[in-house]
Amino acid sequence: MNQPSPASDSPSPQKSRLKGWLRWAILGAVLFFLGATLKEHWDQATSVRLDREDWGLVAIALLVTLLAHVWGGWVWGLILRHLHYRVGGGWASRTYLRTNIAKYVPGNVWQFVGRVKAAESVGVPLGVATLSMVMELLLMAAAALILALIGTQHLNFALQAVALGAVLAGLHPRCFDPVLHFVSRRQVQGPLKAEPASLQVRHYPVVPLLGEWGFLTLRGLGFLGIMAALLELHAHQVVPLLGAFSLSWLLGFVVPGAPGGLGVFEATAIALLQGSFPAGIILSAVTLYRLVSILAEALGALLAWLVERFSNSGCPDAVHISGDSSRKIL
Repeated sequence: MNQPSPASDSPSPQKSRLKGWLRWAILGAVLFFLGATLKEHWDQATSVRLDREDWGLVAIALLVTLLAHVWGGWVWGLILRHLHYRVGGGWASRTYLRTNIAKYVPGNVWQFVGRVKAAESVGVPLGVATLSMVMELLLMAAAALILALIGTQHLNFALQAVALGAVLAGLHPRCFDPVLHFVSRRQVQGPLKAEPASLQVRHYPVVPLLGEWGFLTLRGLGFLGIMAALLELHAHQVVPLLGAFSLSWLLGFVVPGAPGGLGVFEATAIALLQGSFPAGIILSAVTLYRLVSILAEALGALLAWLVERFSNSGCPDAVHISGDSSRKIL
């Protein structure tokens, strides 16, 4: 097999500069939109007042968002198991919580670097750990797109069914495995410098996909809690709100720009929801939800540190299982 030349592995200076300019252009457009919206609806946004019951809903939203991140770490463990490495759910959740706050560091990759390094330190090959990150990203995007399609009010049922079918078909191993390895080969030349894993995804990732769907649903419920604190919600508004949240989260997830989707999520949510809700309420909701999300991530990192600091389990060990390539991290 011919090996790619080093020159082909690293992006050209022109391409790097173009990516840099693109990120700044997106960030500038997002900030301009947010600034214009805030200026137009400043009085309405600052007139929002929360009573004790409303703050109780905000606290519930905080707990649900924290639970979503604990769940997200557990799902990462399921993805590693899907790649033939079994890990303890507690270890996976603690590692996820401890590293996730790094997504706000410029570059938006250091949370993944931290998890890959942690997995490697307990016996998971570097290529497999990197592949698990790529698989997580793709499954998160697919789960968010599924929720957005279910909640959309702009497509008829036939188009929704076709779009959902296309997303689900794209996750079949015949389609998903080549995409997974292509993205993995593009990513391993970054901070990790890993060799691409030679694993093949032989089974449909049903359980990891359901896990990521649960993660996005919990995140959406946290957003619903913030909305419920600001205005009275009705049952028929729940699914469209979850759909709008999922699409906003997805764009913040995939569009290059500020770390952690900062600004992109807020701008998309405002654009999608201001026709259905007062713009001032949406401004307050996305601002408060961002603060709740950061606080939940900080609390999660602190909780993981405290558990690791004061627990007696020590560092997890990798144990070979039943003569195959699987390992269990206790």
